[in-house]
Amino acid sequence: MRDVFVIGAAATPLGKHLDRTVKSLSAQAVADALADAGVERRDIEAAWFCNTRQGVLEGQHGIRGQCSLRADGFERLAIFNTDNACASSTAGLYQAYAAVRAGLADIALVVGAEKMNYPERRKEMFEAFKGSWDRDLADEHLAALLALGEGVDVPAGVESAPERSVFMDIYAAQARFHMRRFGTTPRQIASVAAKNHWHSQWNPLAQYRMPMTVDEVLADKMISWPMTRSMCAPMSDGAGALVVASEKAVQRLGATKRAVRIRGIAIASGMARAPDDDEHHITHLAATQAYERAGVGPSDISLAEMHDASAIAEIIHTEHVGFCDTGSGGALVESGATRLGGRLPINVSGGLLSKGHPIGATGALMIHDLVRQLRGEAGTAQVSGARLGLAENGGGFYGVEEAVCAVTILEAP
Repeated sequence: MRDVFVIGAAATPLGKHLDRTVKSLSAQAVADALADAGVERRDIEAAWFCNTRQGVLEGQHGIRGQCSLRADGFERLAIFNTDNACASSTAGLYQAYAAVRAGLADIALVVGAEKMNYPERRKEMFEAFKGSWDRDLADEHLAALLALGEGVDVPAGVESAPERSVFMDIYAAQARFHMRRFGTTPRQIASVAAKNHWHSQWNPLAQYRMPMTVDEVLADKMISWPMTRSMCAPMSDGAGALVVASEKAVQRLGATKRAVRIRGIAIASGMARAPDDDEHHITHLAATQAYERAGVGPSDISLAEMHDASAIAEIIHTEHVGFCDTGSGGALVESGATRLGGRLPINVSGGLLSKGHPIGATGALMIHDLVRQLRGEAGTAQVSGARLGLAENGGGFYGVEEAVCAVTILEAP
């Protein structure tokens, strides 16, 4: 079994790219990732293409990777299509890592590309989110998730936005559950969003780059109490690409000074559990396995990219990867420890809240951001002395939590 490295990483700007296609976004990210790695198309021996929306919104239900990559000049190689909800491109990375580690390829490509914005098809845009849970059990699972929010009253006169993803109602229920169990406050949840919006001003690829204060976050348009608009990730179009290589390929290319080692990677599905059974939370399961494979622990991590599809999600997942005790995630972010310059910077990219959340590309974008940090190439947003980076990438919902969770630990060259 061989060490595996990320030798190329690239991302497109994120936002509403109404004049772009999945193919054009993919081609831009791939070209930049190949250039970053110093390789050509002919050097790629296998590729994983990760996308969740093209079937629902364009009718391209199969061979999405072949359509995009063949059009971009890739021929003969094995191409695999990966859809694992928001964790699609981390799932692609996991499979590429396994193939390279097993010796089936020396250089592989992972592409995540997503078009989510179709203004003329608003209903379908929001309906597409429902594909990321069990449609047969949808009513049962939704009832269980929304029940988490019981016991904390919504303030009088507060109304939810008429047009919203059902997932935001789920995150709002999780927020109220956390508030009831641990005393977490709306202000602490808003502190996550304020921090990440502040970070995003240094990310030229981010969808939103305007700093916000905690008070501005709290005063923003209500989506589903206590979640305001700036506490919720936007719908985003964009792509990310990663070039993965064996140590032999790294040495052949003379890329040792910029090759970021995949120290450990794990993907978990959940299990039947009570909502307050934290020991078996899906994120805890994935993180425990990733730490074991990497031979490190939470205290060794220099910085992290966490799946903040909502502000409360960052708090919950920060606890379950072991960065703080369960229930103390709100206090941790409010203390400033997770801000750039703090003890453990989290989502220095701006996170999903500000950078954007193009579902199938999100995992690859997290890895891209960590790679830049671990190479010391993050400019004004550079975390000093970054040696180990962790990415936590969740996806979908099943039961009372996410349906999939991926945790990746990367090591600086």
